[in-house]
Amino acid sequence: MPRRWKVLTLVSIGVFMVSLDLFIVNVAFPKIEGDFRGSSVSTVSWVLNAYAIVLAALMVSAGRVADRHGRRRAFLVGLLIFIVGSALCGAAPSVGALVGARVVQAVGAALLLPTSLALLLPEFEPAERPAAIGVWAAIGGLAAAAGPPVGGLLVQASWRLVFLVNVPVGLAALAYGMRLLRESRDETQQRPDLLGSGLIIVAVGVLALGLVKAPGWGWSDARTIAALAGTPVGLLAFWARCRTHRSPVIDPAMLRVRAFMAANVASLFFSAAFAAFLLGNVLFMTSVWHNSVLVAGLSLTPGPATAAAFAATSGRYINRFGQRTLGTLGIVLFSLGCLWWLLRIGQSPNYAGEMLPGLLITGIGVGLVLPSLASAASSALPPTRFATGSAVFTMTRQTGFVLGVSIFVAVLGTPSPTHPVTAFDHGWIFMIIVGALGASAALFIGRVHRAPTGTAGTTDTKPQVAVGA
Repeated sequence: MPRRWKVLTLVSIGVFMVSLDLFIVNVAFPKIEGDFRGSSVSTVSWVLNAYAIVLAALMVSAGRVADRHGRRRAFLVGLLIFIVGSALCGAAPSVGALVGARVVQAVGAALLLPTSLALLLPEFEPAERPAAIGVWAAIGGLAAAAGPPVGGLLVQASWRLVFLVNVPVGLAALAYGMRLLRESRDETQQRPDLLGSGLIIVAVGVLALGLVKAPGWGWSDARTIAALAGTPVGLLAFWARCRTHRSPVIDPAMLRVRAFMAANVASLFFSAAFAAFLLGNVLFMTSVWHNSVLVAGLSLTPGPATAAAFAATSGRYINRFGQRTLGTLGIVLFSLGCLWWLLRIGQSPNYAGEMLPGLLITGIGVGLVLPSLASAASSALPPTRFATGSAVFTMTRQTGFVLGVSIFVAVLGTPSPTHPVTAFDHGWIFMIIVGALGASAALFIGRVHRAPTGTAGTTDTKPQVAVGA
């Protein structure tokens, strides 16, 4: 096997574990809630949100650490931390301990994810990179496809196994990576802004807290108002820090690049809809149709399986049709799938006639979106900025996940025992609205040109990119 495909296989294992953990946890959600007495949907939602918030906030700083101190080293250390976090999750005695262990996992994932793409892309020629990105993105789709059935099977024994399964796989990948990967670094990279990362954790965290707790506290409660009011203050402080720090979490100059900016905005909205979709369908099938976790997991598999198949093949068409076309089409299809559920799904189980068509439509959409937006956000960046650029993109995506889960939990509330579908209708309306916003943003991606070669010494404040109309 050529070396570049060995590297692709290795980094894909790391990405697969991180992605699988996200999708498996959605399937395990009802069991976790039931195992810890006194917990609720809003409480257990922090098992998802804590991971996404910390991952989003640390992605860019971790990318800069990787650039500065070595991408191979960062990938392997991140993999080790993720393994330790997985073991702690499997042994967690309470929801609080589980949330804390998820934070440890997120730290490892923050080191692992940006460096995976940074280690991969230099192994391929520029013309091959969109296809390589497509495969890299398809791994997330494959993990999504494996998540429901694997999660359903593991949860039958214990929800703890959904975390512990990472340990042997991760240790094998760690041993292989120590022999295979080559070190690379950019010694001109500035020190990361950890204070800026802390500010974004606070800003997004209090927003999620306010949204998740609002149905219980009351939207007019002082705690809700304080949490929601604290968000813009935190974001303004974060942006002021980005404008003045030598090595900001988000480089303001990068946001002036049309393709990069549009791809990140589109990803923010789409990820919010996607996260709500992942959690909403599991809860619908287990609480409204009263399916077991195993049946729900197996029933949801066609959607992510379709996404994985289309993500694996759509990457090769990016050069022909462009990121804007495929990305916009994918988000529109995803929104149409959510519209199908809003119009057709009812309280009486009818999987083949109501749930399955929506899963297939959204699956095609997700398969088109994932490689298209990832390619648009990274293809124009020089090789020395692959880690940082992909980190910003993943940060945006994870922030969207936090918003999606938080807003979905808020609009879902406590479903009526007599009309439970109504609450989920509100959730699907939310997915359709943010999907439309994501598609509108994707239209502004424009034509992406690859960055010129020989830009290794370029600083992050002047990314070498060029975009057309």
